[in-house]
Amino acid sequence: MPVPGPGYSITVRLEAPPSASAAGDLTSAVGRVGGVITAFDVVESHTDRIVVDITCNALSANHAKDITGALGALPGVRVRKVSDRTFLVHLGGKIEVTSKVALRNRDDLSRAYTPGVARICQAIAENPDDARRLTVKRNTVAVVTDGSAVLGLGNIGPAAALPVMEGKAALFKKFAGVDAWPVCLDTQDTEEIIRAVELIAPVYGGINLEDIAAPRCFEIEARLREKLDIPVFHDDQHGTAIVVIAALRNALRVVGKKMQDCRIVVCGTGAAGSAIIRLLLQKNPADVIAVDIDGVVHTGRDNLDDNLRWVAEHTNAEGRTGTLHEAMVGADVFIGVSAPNLIGAEQVASMAADPIVFALANPDPEIDPMEAQRHAAVVATGRSDFPNQINNVLAFPGVFRGLLDAHAHTITDAMLVAAANAIADVVDGERLNASFIVPSVFDAAVAPAVAEAVRRAAVGEG
Repeated sequence: MPVPGPGYSITVRLEAPPSASAAGDLTSAVGRVGGVITAFDVVESHTDRIVVDITCNALSANHAKDITGALGALPGVRVRKVSDRTFLVHLGGKIEVTSKVALRNRDDLSRAYTPGVARICQAIAENPDDARRLTVKRNTVAVVTDGSAVLGLGNIGPAAALPVMEGKAALFKKFAGVDAWPVCLDTQDTEEIIRAVELIAPVYGGINLEDIAAPRCFEIEARLREKLDIPVFHDDQHGTAIVVIAALRNALRVVGKKMQDCRIVVCGTGAAGSAIIRLLLQKNPADVIAVDIDGVVHTGRDNLDDNLRWVAEHTNAEGRTGTLHEAMVGADVFIGVSAPNLIGAEQVASMAADPIVFALANPDPEIDPMEAQRHAAVVATGRSDFPNQINNVLAFPGVFRGLLDAHAHTITDAMLVAAANAIADVVDGERLNASFIVPSVFDAAVAPAVAEAVRRAAVGEG
């Protein structure tokens, strides 16, 4: 069941009578409607009243209103103001540009800008590769979106997508020291997106495509990789795939199975599902069965697009057909990147011994994790309120750090596999268990390990 979390955290400033029972009355009111208090601060005290800030987590915006209403209904209590702490974090945006050089006097200005900067421009004109050494290009990534597939929100457009892209840029900086900048394009035309990224590419050392809907995202990424001399990485595809492969490697260690012996069902063949399948195949599982809204993907199905045709030709070695529930019978692993509540405990029970269930649909997974745990040996989700969160933050900062450090011109499956292995290896044998198959996103060892693995793979490939 969902629990109140910091995504819907509010601070309520109110006046209350200065009675001995005031604190208890206020906290009880919040508890009765299901809120979770995280702070209780008396900010003013008078003979006839106290002013209190109550900070609490809620389930939703409507639940936050219920909490405020419950407090305001108490005798003698007056709600002065309600602050949504999530909105406060975003006021004015979450990122900024700061100068790395001092501009204290004429000499500083002459070197950083005119006339001295002209010498740098001339050097780059003579040798374009110097742009990586002498400009922000060496450490800068564009976070590009058209706003067509944002988180669980869908097609909300470029302006509404900007807060997510800002957050992505902040994560790049926090975890890997990479300077990233949001580029939200006011078009959802494939050709216009490709051309726009082509035009801005000289500034950047890498392109991170984000929240672009399938199947357009496949063509956009493929064609940009052909056109540009810098790495192009669609995080919804490859970031997810990297972390899933890392988590699965460790989950198989927990249950004592080998990838080569496992039949794996992947539910969802969009951006994430297709990339997971492609990277799984690098690990040579016994078989992968892909399932979408129309059932098991196989070569005999009609109306397969290019992506599904590739999936059908490279999976399902036995030519299975049927439904998701039928595909799960006897499977060793279930990986869901699709929709909520598609399976139940009965389907998990039908799997092979010690099954592994990755139910990654967000915010509501394919199966309630508590239901899955009735029969599964290892369960992972995309949620932060359950163990084994599959979170792309484990991958993309370190991946780009490694690519930039290697001055890489492209990205390959070998680099993605190297990143996955590095994440898995951070969880050593002493810490590995069914509830800990991937490291915390705040583990300081992750990004450097991923960066070094990707750098070595990139240098090894020339």
